[in-house]
Amino acid sequence: MSTPTVFDIIVIGAGPAGQKAAIQGAKANKRVALIERERGIGGSCVYRGTIPSKTLRESALHLDVLKRASAAFEFNLRPDTQIATLLGRLEDVVKAHDTFMSQQLRRNGIFLFHGRACFVNDRVIEMQTVDGASQRFTADTIVIATGSRPRNPPEIPVDHEHILDSDSLLSMIYLPRSLTIIGGGVIGCEYASIFSLLGTQVTLVDQAPAPLQFMDQELVRQFITIFERQGGHYLGGQKVREVHWDGAAHVVTKLGSGMTVKSEKMLVALGRQANVEDLNLSAAGLQATAKGTLPVNQFCQTDVPHIYAAGDMVGAPTLASKAMEEGRRAVRHALNLPVGDAASTIPLGIYTIPEMASIGLDEKSARERYRDPLVGRAKFEEIARAQISGAGHGLLKMVADPDGERLLGIQIVGDSATELVHVGQLALQSTATIESFIDNVFNFPTYAEAYRIAALDILGQVAKRRSAKAA
Repeated sequence: MSTPTVFDIIVIGAGPAGQKAAIQGAKANKRVALIERERGIGGSCVYRGTIPSKTLRESALHLDVLKRASAAFEFNLRPDTQIATLLGRLEDVVKAHDTFMSQQLRRNGIFLFHGRACFVNDRVIEMQTVDGASQRFTADTIVIATGSRPRNPPEIPVDHEHILDSDSLLSMIYLPRSLTIIGGGVIGCEYASIFSLLGTQVTLVDQAPAPLQFMDQELVRQFITIFERQGGHYLGGQKVREVHWDGAAHVVTKLGSGMTVKSEKMLVALGRQANVEDLNLSAAGLQATAKGTLPVNQFCQTDVPHIYAAGDMVGAPTLASKAMEEGRRAVRHALNLPVGDAASTIPLGIYTIPEMASIGLDEKSARERYRDPLVGRAKFEEIARAQISGAGHGLLKMVADPDGERLLGIQIVGDSATELVHVGQLALQSTATIESFIDNVFNFPTYAEAYRIAALDILGQVAKRRSAKAA
C-alpha cells in the first residue's frame, strides 16, 4: 500500500455539516480533503430530503393559492397528476445548488474525492472508489459527517412501491388518493400537511397523543386544527400492530386499538439512523451508542480528541442548519479558533403547512425554570399582513421573565414562521429587552408587527401585576 496522502483536515461526507467543516478549514489556510461516497455533493439534504420536500411544498402552496382563487376561475388538480409534474423545478434547483457548492469548494481550494471511506486507524482513512481502487489519507484532524438514512423497523415491510420511506416517497409516479403516515415527527408532519393540501386523503398515526412532542403544544394544536381543516386526520395514542399490502389496492394498517386503516400508499417516518456501519469505527477507537449515534461534547469532539462528528451523526434534531453550525464549530475548535455561543440559540424551523418555528425557552420550559413567566401572544388574524395574504391563522408567542423585562424565547406557527423567528434569534443573542420591541419601528404591513403586539401584551400583564401588588 502506498504512503498516505497528508492533509491537515479530512472531512468524511459532503452534506451540510461536511461542507461547512471543510470550508471553515480551508478559510483557515489548511489543506483539506473532503470525501463523499455519492456522485453529487450535498448529501440527503439536496437529493432526498430538504430540497425535494420543500420544492413539493412550494408546489402545494402555489396550487392552494389557485384553489382559493376559484371564485374567479375554476381550478382542480387532475386525479392522475404525476409527482414529477409537481417537482418540475426540482432538477433546476438541485443543479443550481450543486453548481454553487462545487464552485464554493473549488474557490476555497478543497480537495474533493468520491469513494467510500473507512478508518484504518485513528489518523489514517482508506477510500475505495467504484472501480475498486483504494487510496489512503492521513490528517491531524478528522471530521465525520456521513449523515443518516430512514429508520425502518423490521416489523414494517417497506417495499418502496406501496410502503415507502422518506427517501423513496417522491419516487412515486402519481399523486396517491390516500396516504397513511406512521410517525408524528418532523418528516411525518411535513409530508402529512403537504399531501393533504395537494388533495390526498392523509391519515397521520403516532403513539403520542399529539405529534411533535418537543414543540410548544399550543402551536401544535393550531397545526392539527389547520391540518384537519384541510382534510387530514390525526390518530394519536395508537400503536401499529401490523402493516401489509393486500396485493390489490391497499396498504392495510392494523392498530393496537383494533382500528384498521386502509390507504393506497404508506409513508414510514419513524426517524433516521446515522450512517456509521461502513466507517470501521473500532479501528479509530470509537464506538457508537445504542441508538447508533456518536457521542460528542459541546464542540462536537468524540472520545478520540482529534476526531469530531457533526450533523445527523450526533443525533436529533436532524436539521441542516444545526448540522452546518456543528461542522463549522468542530473545525474552529480543532484549530483553536473562537467558537462563539451561536450553538445555544439555534432556531428550530419545521416546514409544515403552516410553518412552525421556535428559539429559546418555550412556555413549559420557562415555567419549570422561572415558575411564573409572562407570555405575550399575537394572533395573526390581528395582523394586516396576514389578512392581506389570506393566511390569517397563526400565532406568535413571546416568553419573558416574571418581571417582563428579559426575552426568554419565541414560538411561532403560521405563514413565514421560519423566517420570522430570526428576529427573535437576534434579539436573544443581543439580550434585547421586551420594551425594545415597542421602541423599534416595524414596516407596515409585515408579519414582524406580531413582535410588537406580543410585547405590548407582556407589558400590559406587567402593569396588571404591579397594580395587584399595590392594591
